Amino acid sequence: MRKLAALAAVATMSVGTLTACSGGDYCGDLKSYVETSKGLDMKDSGAIDKVLDESKKVKKSAPKDLKDDWQTVVDYAQKVKDANGDTTKLSELAKTELPKIQAAQEAITKQAKDSCKIDMNSGS
Repeated sequence: MRKLAALAAVATMSVGTLTACSGGDYCGDLKSYVETSKGLDMKDSGAIDKVLDESKKVKKSAPKDLKDDWQTVVDYAQKVKDANGDTTKLSELAKTELPKIQAAQEAITKQAKDSCKIDMNSGS
């Protein structure tokens, strides 16, 4: 179960290799989010706070068609924070939120690659 929770979080918050970013504030904010999300420890409340803050920043600068997807990411990050490292809660969260997170991640990943030249699917 712990692995399922971690997988959901990694699928949402962890990313791989960055390439050149272009496109203004959104791409810059996205790049910062990516850097903050690397190697995220779900039990580190300080790291979760940083990812949550970065998620909110990216949501504000995101293109209109991605605002709802970024809201899904923000909501998920808040729920992870609220779980406070409790693996049972994180596991349950992964089960209930995974479909929404995957859909949001697909849209965000495509836009990141097409507009910002950030590949969020590469392994790190």
